[in-house]
This record gives sequence, structure tokens and C-alpha cells, in this order.
Amino acid sequence: PAEPTLVLRLKFLNDTERLARVRPGDTVGSLKRTYFPGQEQQVRLIYQGQLLRDDAQSLAGLHLGHLSVLHCHLSPPSAAPAAPGPPGPRSPAPAALGVGSLALPLFVLLLALLWYLQLQHRHVFTATATTCLAGLTLLVTFVAFAMYRR
Repeated sequence: PAEPTLVLRLKFLNDTERLARVRPGDTVGSLKRTYFPGQEQQVRLIYQGQLLRDDAQSLAGLHLGHLSVLHCHLSPPSAAPAAPGPPGPRSPAPAALGVGSLALPLFVLLLALLWYLQLQHRHVFTATATTCLAGLTLLVTFVAFAMYRR
């Protein structure tokens, strides 16, 4: 007798869903290989709040029902060169430009303006103000290197 098939809902962070037809005897690893070819190392599957770490675990052991939801998180590939050519239909949309991504560059621009004013109009800046400006510049430098080092 043929093993019955289950239909699972693969739900992504952007609220899109994809249906997956599997057998209860299939493993988590075979699900990743079938529905995320070449991305097996980047995909994380979560079921009922638990990260499915063991690729050898069978889907029957998870007690999945028809139309059960598996949450999927695709992390970006780790420093692997991208394949040339146009992006496929499953490529994620570029991140929206938010205020947070502009905060550090704007702050650096403000510091550069303050340093320019300090050099052009020394008589306005006290020794304490110049010391604070130097300390703030060091702090922003450390934050910038910590953020963009990743």
C-alpha cells in the first residue's frame, strides 16, 4: 500500500506561504532538499515554536497533521559567491530603506560638520567642547566599526 501524503504549509517571514506534499516517513533533511535545493544550510524550519535541528528526524515523529504550518527562515548565504545571472523568482525583496539605516551616516555627517566648524571657528569652541567632540567622535567610530564589521 502506498504511504499517504500530507500537505504542509511552509510559511515565510514575509507572510507568504508555499504548500509542500510530503510523506510521513520523509525526514526534515529530505524536506529541505526537496523544497530548498542548494539552500539546505540556510533554511531553518520551526514547528510549534521548536527549531527542527535534526535533519534525520522523520516528519511522522513530529506528529504533523494535514495543513500543519512549518515556519521557514532563510538566512543569507555565508560569504559564498553568488551565481551569475538574473535572480530567481524566490529571491527576497531588497530591504526597505529605513531611518535606522540612515542614522549612523547622518550622525557621521553631523560630526564632520562640527569638526569643520571647530577648525574654522576655534574661538567659539571651549576646551571642554572640543574634548567632548573628540570623545563623541571616538564613540561613533567604535559603533560604526562594530555595526559594519558583521
